[in-house]
Amino acid sequence: MKQLMMIGFGAMANEVRSHLPKDLELKWVVVPERSIASVQDALAADVQVISDIDDCDGTPDYVIEVAGQAAVKEHAAKVLEKGWNIGLISVGTLADSAFFEELQNTAEHSGAHIHLLAGAIAGIDGISAAKEGGLEKVTYKGCKSPNSWRGSYAEKLIDLDQVTEATIFYTGTAREAALHFPANANVAATIALAGIGMDETMVELTVDPHINQNKHTIIAQGRFGQMSIEMIGVPLESNPKTSTLAALSVIRACRNSVDAIQI
Repeated sequence: MKQLMMIGFGAMANEVRSHLPKDLELKWVVVPERSIASVQDALAADVQVISDIDDCDGTPDYVIEVAGQAAVKEHAAKVLEKGWNIGLISVGTLADSAFFEELQNTAEHSGAHIHLLAGAIAGIDGISAAKEGGLEKVTYKGCKSPNSWRGSYAEKLIDLDQVTEATIFYTGTAREAALHFPANANVAATIALAGIGMDETMVELTVDPHINQNKHTIIAQGRFGQMSIEMIGVPLESNPKTSTLAALSVIRACRNSVDAIQI
């Protein structure tokens, strides 16, 4: 039986926990210190709940992050320093080039691996494969309802209350988009890191008052040919801000950490 450490314990973590493969056991959960007592009450007594990686009383076979960018910045380097492999769902954190370089150097030094999970989008395998043989152009298009953009940088670019039809309100690089829209950065950053990079991948963001689900589109071309992939995501019932597919991609990473055959 292999053992798992989970960084974070929100809606996504609960979805993942309920679908863990039978050969992987949750043994450690990392949360802010103020949450330790309440999270411990929700878990079995043999699960250690901690706020600092150094307090871990064993050696996880795999670590997954399901907590957001702040948690990645706080804990990922410590995990890698110990030589533990980690799967990140909050890939947008790596738009910070200095932090990206820090994690890369730490992983190379310790021999650990950072797994960037596909999250809420499909087609990452194709983008990554195409990069090996001449990927030339990649554009990510994200489309959401006005309510889904509220509280974000979008409010500085467009009056969400006055939108009557689908309207593009932002065009820029994946790095710029990840920095301006941290809550919506993971898809763009993952596509960029799988493909031609943060500064070459273009992002186009749209608000559409006639939809109530998030639409993600990848358009790519290169020596391999052309690719157009569209994904319309359904949120978790327990948290409308969390993509169901993103949670499922974490479950897939957990399964790959124990299965002899991976795909």
